[in-house]
Amino acid sequence: MEIREVGVIGLGTMGAGIAEVFARGGLPVIAVEADDGALARGMAAVRGSLGRALSRGRLAEDEYGRILGRIRPATAIEEAATADLVVEAVPERLPLKQQVVAELGRCCRPDAILATNTSSLPVTAIAAGSARPGRVVGMHFFNPAPTMRLVEVVTTVLSDPAAAQAVADLARRLGKTPVLVGDRAGFVANALLLPYLNHAVRLLEAGYAGREDIDAAATAGLGLPMGPLALLDLIGLDTALAILEVLRRELGEARHVPAPLLRRMAEAGRVGRKSGAGFYEYPPPERGDRPPGPPGVPAGPPPRTVTVIGPGEQAAASERTARLAGFIAAAGCAVTRDPGEPSDLAVIAIGPEGGVLGPARAAGRAADAVGLHLIGPEPGRADLAELVPSPLTAPEAAGAARSLAARLGIRAVRSPDRPGLLAGALLAPHLRDAVAMIADGYASPADVDAAMTLGCGYPRGPVRMLADAGPAAVIGVLRAMHAAYGDPAFAPPPLLIEWALAGVPPAPRPAG
Repeated sequence: MEIREVGVIGLGTMGAGIAEVFARGGLPVIAVEADDGALARGMAAVRGSLGRALSRGRLAEDEYGRILGRIRPATAIEEAATADLVVEAVPERLPLKQQVVAELGRCCRPDAILATNTSSLPVTAIAAGSARPGRVVGMHFFNPAPTMRLVEVVTTVLSDPAAAQAVADLARRLGKTPVLVGDRAGFVANALLLPYLNHAVRLLEAGYAGREDIDAAATAGLGLPMGPLALLDLIGLDTALAILEVLRRELGEARHVPAPLLRRMAEAGRVGRKSGAGFYEYPPPERGDRPPGPPGVPAGPPPRTVTVIGPGEQAAASERTARLAGFIAAAGCAVTRDPGEPSDLAVIAIGPEGGVLGPARAAGRAADAVGLHLIGPEPGRADLAELVPSPLTAPEAAGAARSLAARLGIRAVRSPDRPGLLAGALLAPHLRDAVAMIADGYASPADVDAAMTLGCGYPRGPVRMLADAGPAAVIGVLRAMHAAYGDPAFAPPPLLIEWALAGVPPAPRPAG
């Protein structure tokens, strides 16, 4: 089926963007809103988006006029009766979406495809109220629709395969990358993203780390474009809470249970950028006006001599210790490897599994030893220093370690001496969720990586990140977390163990 004309029901943020995408792709668009006021606001949003593209030189003036000319505003849903495809983009409430799809089923042609842009609601439940559920699919665009390349095409057990294929083909014509998935809560992107964000809130709530350190671990340590707490502010804490509730009801794992702090902040109206405050304030206050945060460790005098101590005799630990010693020496510090020699600071070259106190005590340096783990988004890079004091580390030693990180010229975060430290505690369960999704047969490695790179802005998808980190290393962190906390969500899935035995996970092929 060739789609030549489309309808969009609802011109809020998403609907206006979807209408613009179709019009930019050369399709006539019937844009429907409930009343004249809402319609005017929606069309103003389309003109504003096109105007910004025009002012930035990304759109010619004649194109601006042609795109707008393809959009026909309307206030009656029956106006969309001639369309080959109608996409509903009304607010994310199941009864409302069911009502709209049922009305479209009564007024549209029998062969028309009806699509819902829901981000988390069950497409099957939305389709059930239609007289033709086989012609109902999900067509989930990401915000902002004109620039985000991913479209999740969601089928149900009732869907006509030809309808889903026609929608996927149209997405390609529009310059998007379609990922075809079944009807499961959160589809691919939200099902992977929201538990990761929720876990970050739990770490903050438990006092595991401060908000800036959590976000820096994700950006500097993992190479993600935004930290999880800043991203929650952008998404909206109320929106994230609603999606987690859907995930919890259908999937029921501990990682889907909203963190109490997330719920309390949403109830208080502190939902992120749109309310002026979430985990951060918007606009950010001047530095002198910042509210006091949790007590940190002030930097002390930079150490002139540093003792570097390995945590064990394993080859990997020895290599890590030698690399860290060379890194510190290159920054101009005198380095000794003999714990008995006097020095200003002892550094334990730990890995993501942690373990500072044992080596520090064995070296007789418990009071002036700090664990140091260098990490970067790619193998061999060090963009983040995880500073890990033990319960016996003196404040002066912790301050000296922070000064040492500054001398090394890399961002430092403080982490407790727990499995995964900070960056690994965020990343390993996230990668575990991706492997479990693949193991369930729900999405391919290519689709998982496409969903997270094109839909969430990741520079590397989870499967690529897993290959870079090494499956065996991720299994080590997960097993340590599982042993420490007893949470089944941290247990390595069998497929991950198979990949570790085979060497590497399968290289994902481009989706679409």
